Amino acid sequence: MLEFLEQLWAIVRTTFAESIRQPVLCVGLVVGSILIVLANPLSGFTLEDDQRLLIDLSLSSIFMVGVVLSAFLATSVLSREIENRTALTVLSKPVGRPTFVLGKYLGVTAALLMAVAFLSLGFLLAEIHGAMETVRTPYHAPVLTFAASAAALTVLGGAAANYLYGWSFTSTTVTLGVPLLTLAYLLSLLFGPEWESHPIGTDFDPELIVAIGYMGIALAMLVAVAIAASTRLGQLPTLAITGVVFILGLLSDWLFGRTIARLQEGFAAIPDADRSIFDGAHLLYGLCRACYAILPDFQLFWLTDALTQKREIPLSYLAVTLPYAAVMIVALLAIATVLFQRREIG
Repeated sequence: MLEFLEQLWAIVRTTFAESIRQPVLCVGLVVGSILIVLANPLSGFTLEDDQRLLIDLSLSSIFMVGVVLSAFLATSVLSREIENRTALTVLSKPVGRPTFVLGKYLGVTAALLMAVAFLSLGFLLAEIHGAMETVRTPYHAPVLTFAASAAALTVLGGAAANYLYGWSFTSTTVTLGVPLLTLAYLLSLLFGPEWESHPIGTDFDPELIVAIGYMGIALAMLVAVAIAASTRLGQLPTLAITGVVFILGLLSDWLFGRTIARLQEGFAAIPDADRSIFDGAHLLYGLCRACYAILPDFQLFWLTDALTQKREIPLSYLAVTLPYAAVMIVALLAIATVLFQRREIG
């Protein structure tokens, strides 16, 4: 057991370090940050609740960046290693393929969640600032000051470390950015728009943290999909499969759940003597039930409606969704292991 944990930790550590050095991660953070910043002026075009659109646009941007990064990072650390035969160096040692797959998954997930934390902190700062509903709406000076300072220190620190010590700019920037943005967020909670001090809980919304956490769980499921696909496919096919599974998972309630409910109502209206399980309706029902069960339901973890409608997210909801996510991740990793067992890498 101890040997397994040591091997697993070595793979996780190496994969994490490799993932946060990927240039695509830096590109994703830059694009996501720009989208979050642009969400503020774009949300001002609504006629009702600008803050609602700000939250929707920002969280959607983070989610989409996470989807793209999950596929790119998974192929960078698994598919590319298989194609370049560098994975053979690890597997030639007494390291099992299930351990290799699990370590790669945990390493990629940790790197992706760190990137999501980086973008989420930027979103939390933007949420405190609020949408500029009118030209008379004041700028939130503390948020702009602390956020700009954190961003400048992050970029300068990453550039200095790269120039002086040859460290990876991307990994250094992410490592510096998360604590600096966290500090900027905490300091921003202490002040109002005009630097007036107020209790830290005035602008703090715990439901936002909960919604970001659920989004992280959904992305952890998506990484498992990307890992399973990358055991056999290259970067573009993995990206395509990950995107299709993500879209179908978001629409599974509309595509399959609604059809299942409609068919169940129709079956209830048919007398027992006239029922048959071999007609077209039952075949469609079975197909929809199978797809509904197999596809990860990402809609369960997309809680923007609860946020914008000011609904409390109960703790009991986690007791339902967390086991569901765990079962899905275990099943997807089992599929990835089976596919990888039969993959020739020598």
